[in-house]
Amino acid sequence: MRILLILFTCCCCLPNLMLAQKKRFKLGEELVEVSGMSIASPDSIWWLNDGGSRPRLYCTDRKGRIVRRENLPIQNRDWEDLSADPSGNLYIGDFGNNLNRRTDLRIYRYHPVSKSLDSILFRYPDQMAFPPALPSWNFDAEAMIWHRDSLHIFSKNRLQKGNYYCKHYIVPAKAGEHVAILRDSILLPKRVATGAAISADGQTLVLLSYFFRMTFFGKLPKIRTSIWTFRDFQGSDFFKGTLQRQKVGKFPVIPTQYESIGFVNEKRVLIATERTVILRQKARQVKLKTPNTTQKINLD
Repeated sequence: MRILLILFTCCCCLPNLMLAQKKRFKLGEELVEVSGMSIASPDSIWWLNDGGSRPRLYCTDRKGRIVRRENLPIQNRDWEDLSADPSGNLYIGDFGNNLNRRTDLRIYRYHPVSKSLDSILFRYPDQMAFPPALPSWNFDAEAMIWHRDSLHIFSKNRLQKGNYYCKHYIVPAKAGEHVAILRDSILLPKRVATGAAISADGQTLVLLSYFFRMTFFGKLPKIRTSIWTFRDFQGSDFFKGTLQRQKVGKFPVIPTQYESIGFVNEKRVLIATERTVILRQKARQVKLKTPNTTQKINLD
């Protein structure tokens, strides 16, 4: 009888155990080009689609099923990343700037409970021309976090002919017009930043990046995706901390592009892909490498 009771208990707990351990899931048809995410809880994940989509936020459960939609009375010119603060505000980064000529860069602050909506306009302190000369095209961005009452933006350099420097800017997390502060920059060899997240304890920053090129005599595309993990930094001097890079995977035949990232816990992150002609959009967990000393970055 005791053995039967144990077996019955295990069978009842198995579905919940499997759910808790689910590391991959597909995203709904409406989430065709997810460029940002913010994980409020294991069963509450906020998402946004890239520019040109509806000005709408989506909330899904841990299986990727949409449980809530928030339509906003604003424009989705080029939404690129999503972050949140401890008060429950969501920050929408409308700062996609592929042509480096926008003069209306902004971040929307929205609270899904109170429905309050603010606009944070900003400009880069080192951009003097719109657009600047081609070698200086580093005023696009797809990555942002909230940290210590400020918003931290990480630039995306030109993919093919850029110098692969990622610049770190700081903008106050309050409504109004601001000039961003250029805090630092770092070389991401052969990679451009497409997403960012910071752990709940504020001790670990991750940048998601990728590189695209044609292989096999220019006939087949290949995308390389990497996660850059920063630890042991002081305050918001992220790039002064220790650094590790880990490769997520290579896609030599059917490329897929990861553009959003969020912390599941201190050791794991969730990353998500955009939809392609062949592959459906999906999310997967990645276990971060164990911390070690500063890593030497190879140019491969």
